[in-house]
Amino acid sequence: MDNRLKNFVLKETGATEIAGQEIIQNLWSGYGKMLRVYLRGVKAHSHAVVVKDIQLSKKDNHPRGWNTDIGHQRKLKSYQVEKYWYENYADLSKSRLPNCLGVEETSDRIFILLEDLDEAGFPKRRQKLNWEEFSACLEWLAIFHVSFLNHEPKGIWPVGTYWHLDTRPNELEALKDKDLKAVATKIDAKLNQSQFKTFVHGDAKLANFCFSETGEVAGVDFQYVGGGCGIKDVAYFVGSCLSENECERLENKILDTYFDYFHAATGQKNKELEDDWRSLYRIAWADFHRFLKGWSPEHWKINSYSERITKDVIKSLQ
Repeated sequence: MDNRLKNFVLKETGATEIAGQEIIQNLWSGYGKMLRVYLRGVKAHSHAVVVKDIQLSKKDNHPRGWNTDIGHQRKLKSYQVEKYWYENYADLSKSRLPNCLGVEETSDRIFILLEDLDEAGFPKRRQKLNWEEFSACLEWLAIFHVSFLNHEPKGIWPVGTYWHLDTRPNELEALKDKDLKAVATKIDAKLNQSQFKTFVHGDAKLANFCFSETGEVAGVDFQYVGGGCGIKDVAYFVGSCLSENECERLENKILDTYFDYFHAATGQKNKELEDDWRSLYRIAWADFHRFLKGWSPEHWKINSYSERITKDVIKSLQ
């Protein structure tokens, strides 16, 4: 560990010594790493913390070859957004997420010091969910969306999600599906015109949820948090962890469950919001499908269910 990072961790935690460290994972496209750092002589926190060590210099090792300046600038902004999120919004979330213990930025790096969710009781990661675990993630999303209903997205993405059309011109240009390409702006406009806005997580995939032994859920990774209708998170989450057949068979049950949690969190039923967001579920699905077909045409998430939904959406917008 270099001295800059070491001094930051010791200063923010009050620890007397770094006892050890391990890499949790490298950040996407080589922009740094996530570290678990073990401490000695600390009183205010647990004996381990997590540090997101973000390196801001230009990288050229995107795993799918998208090494562009647009992509680099988008990634830099995403880390600025995450920093701002933890400094200004995270404490407002009623959904469980890691407590932020400190932030530091220099010309070429950003450090974000976080509670270690493993030590906090969320040590489990899942590649496949049972219904109870899946439902717990829907509850997390619903409570998160209620937490920021009608908030103005200052300092974060005006429109959240990492696949938002305005931030993905290269992927749109690469899209071979001419019919989908022709209505891409209409799909985007339909989602943005929803009168019911909140903050979306923006990358609510299964890999960004941590589970307790008893099934509670905590969420991580807020690089693409921003404004929008919450149903975008729901559609993306469903596609991240269910099979094609499950997505189709469980669609109504999923939406019923999400909105039950949403209304419970607000303390009253908001039928107008539910009707609006339900009507946008398949449009949100088609919006991500548009990104995916331009970004990685052979991706495993491109399936007949997504194609059928998208064709119906295209037809409705032509």
